[in-house]
Amino acid sequence: MTGAILVLNGGSSSLKFAVFQQRDDLHLLVRGSVSSIGRRPRLHVAPTAVSPEIDRSLGDGPIDIAKAFEAVASFLTDRGLLRQVGKVGHRIVHGGRSFVRATRLDEHTLDALHGLEPLAPIHQAINLEIVDLASRLLPEAKQVGCFDTAFHAARPELAKIYGLPHEMSDQGIVSYGFHGLSYSHIAAKLRDRYGPGASGRAIVAHLGSGASLCAMMAGASTATTMGFSTLDGLLMSTRCGAIDPGVILHLLQDRKLSPDQLTELLYERSGLLGISGISGDMQTLLASKDAAARRAIDFFVYRIGREIGSLAAALGGLDTLVFTAGIGEHAPQIRQRICEAAAWLGVALDDGLNAKGQELINTPDSKVEVLVVPADEEIAVARELIKL
Repeated sequence: MTGAILVLNGGSSSLKFAVFQQRDDLHLLVRGSVSSIGRRPRLHVAPTAVSPEIDRSLGDGPIDIAKAFEAVASFLTDRGLLRQVGKVGHRIVHGGRSFVRATRLDEHTLDALHGLEPLAPIHQAINLEIVDLASRLLPEAKQVGCFDTAFHAARPELAKIYGLPHEMSDQGIVSYGFHGLSYSHIAAKLRDRYGPGASGRAIVAHLGSGASLCAMMAGASTATTMGFSTLDGLLMSTRCGAIDPGVILHLLQDRKLSPDQLTELLYERSGLLGISGISGDMQTLLASKDAAARRAIDFFVYRIGREIGSLAAALGGLDTLVFTAGIGEHAPQIRQRICEAAAWLGVALDDGLNAKGQELINTPDSKVEVLVVPADEEIAVARELIKL
């Protein structure tokens, strides 16, 4: 068994994977994903020296995460990579207050992480199922958890507490923040580009099916739009984002929704899908001429514009705006509209550079640098393993 690192990143509709060889630096051997698990799953593998590009169907019907893992394991076995794996890094959405750095996943740790499932009902159980599957397949490999909440753990206390009795904060009812592995990768990229100051005051927009913003000062999280759960903040694909708590009380008390019905409503039937009644997929909505699709997009941009203003206030200004993740990387129309909403901060977009998807997309006279940086949670996990 050699020192290859397998990274597994499971979500509600996909399983991403990557294998790195640890040399002087991390060397990517293979990267891929099983996508559309709940509809028509496909295995996609990016071309590398180890594998050609692969894009093939895994069937016409939905599969569960175990079947997706089986497809990944089969591919890695066929390429002779599985036997080289000595460490497995897992992206785990919620680490609570206890897990603020990469951690070996033993029985005690896993019990504690299962206890956090109510705080991330869509993701946590899937993440931990993947840990179990990987442990069974590779019993001699070290299993390590890396947590989306960890990047935000050092925020000031005022950025984490709610206006609740202090004993509830002591019990863990606080803002945790998420997408931390993505933000950690962006912070590293900003340090590579600008040096230790990491571009000073930066707002990073992680815009995918899940969406959030993070305000960074010199590469460290100071505020973020997600809080206690992955429901908070921006409008998302099927999640509602920030909502008046009184609405929740009304739905429970007056509409008589059960907790399970409320969970389904807020996590799976709201967001872009709920407002449009058409789809939670941004590209589908952008292609639609339906007024409801336009309204969903308008609200998505409106909420981001408002939150950029809030985070800029927390930072005392803005030097850099970064777009990442699926929508952030692949929807120039959305980037343009968000930058227009942030023009009062000195953001000026170069339409040509934006349309081409260049890395630097602001005009020369813009007071704020605007970047498009591909998300790479997998390499962030691998780096955390090396630190451990």
